Amino acid sequence: MRIGVLGAGQLGRMLALAGYPLAKSFVFYDLSGSPSAGLGEVIVDRDGDYLDDFLTRVDRVTYEFEHLPVDVAEKIAALKPVHPCPRALQVCQNREAEKTLFGELGIPTPQWRIADSADSLRQAAEELGCPVVAKSNTEGYDGKGQAVLRAPSEAEAAWTGIGHPRLIVEKFVDFSREVSIIAARGEDGEVAYYPIAENSHHEGILRYSVAPAPKMAADVDDQAKSYIRALLNELNYVGVLTLELFQTADGLVANEMAPRVHNSGHWTIEGAMTSQFENHIRAVSGHPLGNTDARGYSCMINIIGEHGDLDAIMRLPYAHLHLYNKAERPGRKLGHVNILADSYDELRWRVKNCASFLPGCPEFDVDL
Repeated sequence: MRIGVLGAGQLGRMLALAGYPLAKSFVFYDLSGSPSAGLGEVIVDRDGDYLDDFLTRVDRVTYEFEHLPVDVAEKIAALKPVHPCPRALQVCQNREAEKTLFGELGIPTPQWRIADSADSLRQAAEELGCPVVAKSNTEGYDGKGQAVLRAPSEAEAAWTGIGHPRLIVEKFVDFSREVSIIAARGEDGEVAYYPIAENSHHEGILRYSVAPAPKMAADVDDQAKSYIRALLNELNYVGVLTLELFQTADGLVANEMAPRVHNSGHWTIEGAMTSQFENHIRAVSGHPLGNTDARGYSCMINIIGEHGDLDAIMRLPYAHLHLYNKAERPGRKLGHVNILADSYDELRWRVKNCASFLPGCPEFDVDL
């Protein structure tokens, strides 16, 4: 089976690496002009002139990044199976549509308003009560296109700084930690859930994911599964879906969803019986899903900006290094390290040891 991937970054690379043992071949369709997958066949098409050529080379199509033209996905879906469906792409590209869908499905979200000017942003901040988080309604990711308002008087500066014509304004959530749940759904409706991961961010970028999340109560786990299951079924979804959540004293509150394999699921490559990447390929290919049980205790450490002492990391018997073949640049995801252990105490020590070889890596602060 020939699988077409919209996008050609590190997620597409890892999808292909998981798909090759299943005898899949891959063609990447890159609209950015700067592909980094580094394998498979890559069609660079910034102007959309080679879409028909791409379609002749593939049997099914998926995507590795949600900021893609929905009309391209819809055009492809009229000719080839596209998983996940273009509707999922459309919803997650628009925060207002996403929050509306969450509300319709009974998934709690922060209180929110829409602002289309500095004045309406100030009014939203007054109505919700500061602090609030203002986000571009489309496009933003990894903390980009966002601002925190501590007072309504900061609206003008926030509006100018974000520079987007339409913002979603969310009341700040008093949360104890950020978590994510990843699930895969097959063409036959079968659903498989990965253990919830606890995520630690620094300057808007994910730095650590620990799975299974420590001290996760069974009722909270069930709550997360019910929320992501509602989304999977509503969208008739096929593939891997991620739901990012805030854990509060009153339960889980949804932040956003990602219709693709996700950074907080990279631990599954070594840490789960079947990785998120393999299960995505299984799902979009029409195969049964694989076992999602954890192999032990895992932590994913993102490598950001600088590679650090890679040889030292490779000498660690419990560390698994994944590099994305990218040049160093501040804030850029260059790779990740998966750490495995037999207990949380052992995991803490191993993570801190590995992080010491990564320049600028923040302190590991997950409460194990």
